Amino acid sequence: MKKFLLLATTLFTLMMLAACGGQEANGNSQEDDGKVQVVTTYSIVYDIVKNVGGDLVDIHSLAPIGSNPHEYDPLPEDVQKTTDADAVFYNGLNLEAGNSWFDNLMETAGKDGDDAPVFLMSEGVEAMYLTTEGNEGEEDPHAWLDIRNGIKYAENARDGLIKADPENKEVYEKNAEKYIAKLQELHDKAVKQFKEIPEEERVLVTSEGAFKYFSDAYGFQAEYIWEINQENQGTPNQITRIVDIINEKELTGLFLETSIDARSMEAVSAETDVPIRGKVFTDSLAEPGEDGDTYIDMMEWNIKTIKEGLSQ
Repeated sequence: MKKFLLLATTLFTLMMLAACGGQEANGNSQEDDGKVQVVTTYSIVYDIVKNVGGDLVDIHSLAPIGSNPHEYDPLPEDVQKTTDADAVFYNGLNLEAGNSWFDNLMETAGKDGDDAPVFLMSEGVEAMYLTTEGNEGEEDPHAWLDIRNGIKYAENARDGLIKADPENKEVYEKNAEKYIAKLQELHDKAVKQFKEIPEEERVLVTSEGAFKYFSDAYGFQAEYIWEINQENQGTPNQITRIVDIINEKELTGLFLETSIDARSMEAVSAETDVPIRGKVFTDSLAEPGEDGDTYIDMMEWNIKTIKEGLSQ
């Protein structure tokens, strides 16, 4: 309750700052440097929109690289950028729902109307759902880990940018066509490579159950310590459950997400004598210049790491 009140007070203050700043900006930020001013909620959406927008867009990403986009406390700069934005892109599927931070930000920035330039990247994705007690029926947000859904994200980025900047429609269409071709090629490569692993060995064990979409796309059985919320450490019951699965299936490799505390998976590894074969990306890209610093690179990394890890 205290955190909610603090967030509400902060957003009210930021609303006042944004209102003042918006007056100084004269409303249309596209006039400042000729570029479409875009806000995205986290790094993966940022990269997809950047590939479609190219040099025509100037993008501000809200949740920083390596942070948790499930819950985020907007900064004054975020409110100002969102207020001035020509387009806002978000994942949806319950990703930005923690403490209602995204909805509150849209209201504060005046982007909550029916005609607001706010675009859902997961439009058209067939949602998968959580099953853990207390979360039953909630949408699993990690759709981008199926590259076919990444293609839908790119299409939605294209359509949103065309609405925000119709004069450059052909550029966005051309950029999207090239980018989608690369994504399709990577998806096909993943399907081919994973078929080389015997079906009974295609069991993907991670800390959080973020790989349901991935597993559905590439023929894996997804197993995990906990289903949702990367702030968790595994409970004794969760640890016991996954240890039993690993032993029963005689699995040979575990995987740790880059944004997850390692201690729970390390405990599972010690209990089963099954090694952690590598780290995989889920909710965030890597820092610029590191492996996995784009959506395509992070998915290539995941494919390579999982393929090699389960082939040992």
